[in-house]
Amino acid sequence: MKKMRFSLSISTEQYQSYYRGSAKFVKVQTEDGRTLKFPASELQQFVLHDGVQGRFEIIFDDNHKLKGLKRV
Repeated sequence: MKKMRFSLSISTEQYQSYYRGSAKFVKVQTEDGRTLKFPASELQQFVLHDGVQGRFEIIFDDNHKLKGLKRV
């Protein structure tokens, strides 16, 4: 399993474009400098009144399939 960490700061208004489906993917820079793109739907569980804020860890299997996302 591979893990990558990144920080996010998405306002409620910005997240609305993901929720409505006009943006299907989130693109972030990981802490080690790599660029990562994953389905915006993975963030739904982390949406609060101020959007999505915090530091996260994403987990992939050996075939690069997303296995999980958690706040760290």
